[in-house]
Amino acid sequence: MRTEYDATVIGAGLLGCFTARELVRYGLHTIVLEQREDVCTGISRANSAIVYTGCDTKPGTIKTEMCVRANRGFDTLCRELGVRFSRCGSLMICFGPCGLGVLEKKYAQGLENGVQGLRMIGPEETYDLEPNLAPGVRAALYAEGTGTVLPWELGCAAAENAAANGAEFRFCSRVLGISRREGGYTVSTDTENIRTRCVINCAGLFADEVQELLFAPSVRLFPKRGDYYVLDTKAEGFISHVISHEPEDKKKDGGFDKGGDKGLTLVPTVEGNILVGPSNMPTDSKRLGSTERDGFELLDRRISEVMPGLPMRHMIRSFSSLRPNPFQVELAGGEYVRNGKSISNFTIAEPAGDASFLSFIGIKTPGMTCAQELGRYAAEKAAAYLGAKEDPRFDPVRPAPVRTADLSVAERDALIKDRPDYGRIVCRCRGVSEGEMIDAIHSKPGAVTVDGIKRRTGAGGGRCQGGFCSQKVIELLARERRCLPEEIMKDGPGSYILTGGETDA
Repeated sequence: MRTEYDATVIGAGLLGCFTARELVRYGLHTIVLEQREDVCTGISRANSAIVYTGCDTKPGTIKTEMCVRANRGFDTLCRELGVRFSRCGSLMICFGPCGLGVLEKKYAQGLENGVQGLRMIGPEETYDLEPNLAPGVRAALYAEGTGTVLPWELGCAAAENAAANGAEFRFCSRVLGISRREGGYTVSTDTENIRTRCVINCAGLFADEVQELLFAPSVRLFPKRGDYYVLDTKAEGFISHVISHEPEDKKKDGGFDKGGDKGLTLVPTVEGNILVGPSNMPTDSKRLGSTERDGFELLDRRISEVMPGLPMRHMIRSFSSLRPNPFQVELAGGEYVRNGKSISNFTIAEPAGDASFLSFIGIKTPGMTCAQELGRYAAEKAAAYLGAKEDPRFDPVRPAPVRTADLSVAERDALIKDRPDYGRIVCRCRGVSEGEMIDAIHSKPGAVTVDGIKRRTGAGGGRCQGGFCSQKVIELLARERRCLPEEIMKDGPGSYILTGGETDA
């Protein structure tokens, strides 16, 4: 295997995949190192799925500049990558004077940022747009440019396009050390040493730890937990826009240690579900873990205030996410401690003093919206440092995968004549065929776990949550990967479904 590269990206989340895609645009030999078995297995897979407009960010910051530009180009990006995108618009609502003050501030801020299609509306128009809201809405900030996309679908598409243009991905490859050498760096993993001219640190919640393998601490991450509900497609149509709520009793200081309250958010997803959340609770762990009762008690209270008729009987699952919160740190009493408030802008560090080492530390909301812009920023820096020019052979198009549920009967019949496996429906809830799952396994990079199949095809994400199709998915993975069913994992190291991984083979 090749061990020398122009650029090494650490982390295969949304940001790492888009950074790789932009690096190969310049013809740079690029490798992505990921400690897990697949792309988008960390914070990228668990967020609110919102494509923001830029009215929530401070004027004059790089975050705002990127967000506004990214939002305007998101339709084009999704067409290039064959990704589903809904520009459904959003309503930020309030029920009292405190919330109204926040909405008016965001409206003025959005106008200053150059956000288009932004206006304040009164109760009558608000209820015309969303009739199921609780009584007493005082006003709403309407942003027609807000959209929603599936984060993992976007990340997988970016990874496939990067790979098609020459980027390499190494999975189950944990970075253990980084050292300087003449002309660049040596990145040591648990399996090999990679010689590289540039390093781009996109390690998500572990980006601070990766940077500290070589440089002194400057920014560290102190995550928060977000709990979510997911409602079945039977609730589709109950809301039409992304709805966010500015509460009157919001903790003014963000309540880092006690759990700040951002209000409720409701998202109509491109698959027809409704996403409800997140809570905003403190946590001591950087590992995605279980949901917690305190988070759902907060969500339940907010649902009763904002949309009490929300059909929670259609709730099919819940999950937990982690959000990076970056803080400047300083040495005190022999250890590094937080200094001041959480950093709200994107933190892009050059600890080596040049573009040979770039670190994205604490890229939080709107990180998904800005993933391509951030990747482009890193690639332009690296290309200028290395003297690289854009490669005219770069192809930005990744054809959309087959989705049999979206085809007409005639289109399905024609497809099945060539590929009968597209006619064998495995996931009844989502209408996902065997052929789609085989495509997902053999894409590059492809699915190697049951949840990897779900993220690429939707199989197992419907009302029965895999109760019907999981066995068949395991059999397909084992057959196509030429391994035993007992070796198939649900989602990552140790998550064996059948026998805990112990086999006689």
